[in-house]
Amino acid sequence: MEDKELRRQKHKKWLLYGIAFVIFQSAIIALFTLTVMKVRNPKFRVRSASFENFDVQTASNASFNLRTNVALGIKNTNFGPYKYDNSTISFYYGDTEVGSAVITKSKAQFRRTKKFSVAVDLASTNLAANSQLATDIGNGIVPLSSRSTLTGKVELMLIFKKKKSVNMNCTMEINTRTQSLQNIMCK
Repeated sequence: MEDKELRRQKHKKWLLYGIAFVIFQSAIIALFTLTVMKVRNPKFRVRSASFENFDVQTASNASFNLRTNVALGIKNTNFGPYKYDNSTISFYYGDTEVGSAVITKSKAQFRRTKKFSVAVDLASTNLAANSQLATDIGNGIVPLSSRSTLTGKVELMLIFKKKKSVNMNCTMEINTRTQSLQNIMCK
């Protein structure tokens, strides 16, 4: 009888070890799923700009014609690379487009910020006799905004692929006196 009782207690002990192991593994899998496997939207921003050609006319026909290298950044906070397709970034004065550039297909590595620059020609040729532009150039500050959308996929553990679309909407100002881009704010 004692032999059977000892064997039964041993089986109970091993069963409790098995249940504890399953609960522990379930907690680890749940934690992994909630942290590592969660797919977040990358952040797409205008970082800075430098000007190659800076031609601003303040006379009766106020206009600007600028050649600029715009530094952009895609911050990927996921535990997998973000591969995005070709896209276009557009720059606006008010509601009128004054320049655009192509963003080529590439990849932002996991937990990294991909930094790159694009060349953009900004010109006020689409603005027909805009009195606000003359005022802004006279004040030395030309407000611009930029918009773009990146579509791509976040790849987790080389198995799971999740489509993510990133919208960029930034406002900035061109200071015509210092020939610089300032007050960059992105949403």
